[in-house]
Amino acid sequence: MPAARSGPADRTPIPLSVLTGFLGAGKTTLLNRLVADEGMADTALIINEFGEVGIDHLLVETANEDIVEMSSGCLCCTISGDLIRTLEDLVARRDAGEIRHFSRVVIETTGLADPAPVLHTIMNHNYLVYRYRLASVVTVVDAVNGMATLDAHAEAVKQAAMADRLVLTKTDLLGEGGSDGLDALKARLRELNPAAPMLDAARGEAVADRLFDAGLYDPEAKTPDVVRWLAAEAYDGNGHHEHEHEHDHGHDPNRHDEHIRAFCITTDQPIRATSLELFMELLRLQHGNGLLRLKGIVLLEEEPERPVVIHAVQHVFHPPIRLGQWPGDGARLTRLVCITRDVEKSQIEGLLEAFTDRLTDGGAAFRDMTLSLRPGGGR
Repeated sequence: MPAARSGPADRTPIPLSVLTGFLGAGKTTLLNRLVADEGMADTALIINEFGEVGIDHLLVETANEDIVEMSSGCLCCTISGDLIRTLEDLVARRDAGEIRHFSRVVIETTGLADPAPVLHTIMNHNYLVYRYRLASVVTVVDAVNGMATLDAHAEAVKQAAMADRLVLTKTDLLGEGGSDGLDALKARLRELNPAAPMLDAARGEAVADRLFDAGLYDPEAKTPDVVRWLAAEAYDGNGHHEHEHEHDHGHDPNRHDEHIRAFCITTDQPIRATSLELFMELLRLQHGNGLLRLKGIVLLEEEPERPVVIHAVQHVFHPPIRLGQWPGDGARLTRLVCITRDVEKSQIEGLLEAFTDRLTDGGAAFRDMTLSLRPGGGR
């Protein structure tokens, strides 16, 4: 294909979204609708196997042995070898003009997949961090079987808890009296993930622009839209979501959900840049396995007018992003939005206080707390 198709190489980080959902949730149907969406015209879609997604009728040209072009303008490819190699190869071919230019990537995971390893890859690989920017995690939830799936499969719980957008499918298949079950499912999802908007696919709400422009990276402004991304207003002061209505969830309270916590920590106490690094390292060491997602904007002592955005998935922290000014109303507050498994708000809050308390030596706090993690308390 002619190199002229790509034009000058664009090194702006490419927004990348992850589309997940448990087996049978309806990802195939959603993808079929999305590839026909005008908002997907400049998107590269990475899926596991072409045979698993019924989009063959939309393929019009083979760019090479593993990349195809669709009539909608999308590119589509399989994961060849591993995800890192696929993403590196995709952007290299775009730069060389071998394939159509794209400005967004969507990765569809398998139904049984824990989304964390994919996010780890995107956030922790030096070259991928330079060329891509995580934009959103979209999780598809079956409205008919969703409650039973959440009861039976821990992976489904993690998929819902880590999402930036929740897409409800098959709501049109709910029978008489189905609204009660749907309300209970929505309430349960709100407990798992208070901040994620819920979109109804059957009503046409799950369109590309609403799914994949979640706010961490705004391709128009070329800056993180932290206000939309954090959505900290979805949490009350006690770390619980305020429901408009009370529902009887109708599920076994001893199945999975009691492990998931969703809360926001806020403080007006600044933290030194070096102490922030120590805080994140200790948080990774002590609670990494249970830190499903952490999003935050941090007030630095050295440069209070320039906050830092942090993002973590389990034990992997994305390189911090320094902003030129405070977003939104400009209030200078550290805000950490946390989705955790078996980690209480007080545990993370206590760590943060240890590094923001002016009477505490952050280095000593790190040393003492790290020693306490060793067998026998390090003594």
